[in-house]
Amino acid sequence: MKSFLVIGISTAFLTFGTTACAAKSEAQHQSEQQSSPPTERTIPVLTVNDTPSAGKTEIATFGSGCFWCTEAIFQRVEGVVKVVSGYEGGTVKNPTYKQVCEGTTGHAECTQITFDPAKVSYDELLKIFWKTHDPTTLNRQGNDVGTQYRSVIFYHNEQQKVLAEKYKKELNASGAWDNPIVTEISATSTFYPAEDYHQNYFNDNPGQGYCAFVIRPKVEKFEAVFKDKLKKK
Repeated sequence: MKSFLVIGISTAFLTFGTTACAAKSEAQHQSEQQSSPPTERTIPVLTVNDTPSAGKTEIATFGSGCFWCTEAIFQRVEGVVKVVSGYEGGTVKNPTYKQVCEGTTGHAECTQITFDPAKVSYDELLKIFWKTHDPTTLNRQGNDVGTQYRSVIFYHNEQQKVLAEKYKKELNASGAWDNPIVTEISATSTFYPAEDYHQNYFNDNPGQGYCAFVIRPKVEKFEAVFKDKLKKK
């Protein structure tokens, strides 16, 4: 098991999750709410004392509400090679979007992120994950309600598990949120890519109502906070 060091630092924390994706239909999201203003928070930073092998990629899987939002955030991170929206954590094989929206399959909307650890570490991805949604609302992000919108980390190895659990513990102890974190931390299972029209959704549909009024403000907040983590344009 790789060793790690916990370093507490004070940072400006933005609460992105209070207006995550609203309840969705098969055709499109219906909500067009504005995101909530940022609030000051403190968050610890975890670092891993290992040097990644050049050219080797790894996978992280996160669920933080609507996968359109999560995808748009991580696509902009330097070192992220690929982001796929999909479903994981349920009992139904090859679920459809309609089935998942019914909330009976047990799946969460999530994104599978392929990244180069030589450029962005897993703990840096975790930091982005925690900062870009509200991990204290059970089975809910903003107006999206249901187990499919739960906050979840699907870890792919023991190191990811240890880091995720340690980070969650440190965040709860720091009082970064007024309420306790309810993020699920589970071993990865079968990941089912979502239908083609869900992939690259924000980039392909910038003028769509939900993208313009919900996702864009969230992305802009992310870009303002994580300027040093963005891909070069």
